[in-house]
Amino acid sequence: MRVLPAALVGPVVVIGAALGACSPLPSHQGYVVDADLVNSVQPGVDNRESVLQTLGRPSFASQFNQGDWYYIARESRAYGFQTPRPKSQLTLQISFDRAGTVTAIRRGSAEQIASITPSSKTTPTLGRNKSFFSELFGNIGTVGAPGAAGGQGGGGNRDTP
Repeated sequence: MRVLPAALVGPVVVIGAALGACSPLPSHQGYVVDADLVNSVQPGVDNRESVLQTLGRPSFASQFNQGDWYYIARESRAYGFQTPRPKSQLTLQISFDRAGTVTAIRRGSAEQIASITPSSKTTPTLGRNKSFFSELFGNIGTVGAPGAAGGQGGGGNRDTP
């Protein structure tokens, strides 16, 4: 058996740690899907109460129409400090009628994921662009100046009407 020289042990350890950092970090977000429980919910048979007992609370509920329930589960991965990228997604939409009975169950996938990139990091505003120093020192000399609001003749004296 051959033993590595002491001068090579350090670089081998550093290279091994660097390669270990390149492995993907999987993550799960949202509802934990149990296929048997999801398949047990049947349209026309189940109602809101039975779906709540079978699947639990939804990820969110629709604010419009009859209040559809949505269960969302996403698997993603990231390398190191990168932004996680979705690998798969399941969107389960359960629709109810006015009586609370399940009318439809729809499944969605990762094709429904929308990638939104903001246009810039600043919000455009109306008016002048002021620098930090003009904001900081811009009011010097204006407080109490004649003709300025809050200055002399502004009606702040109690003795005169």
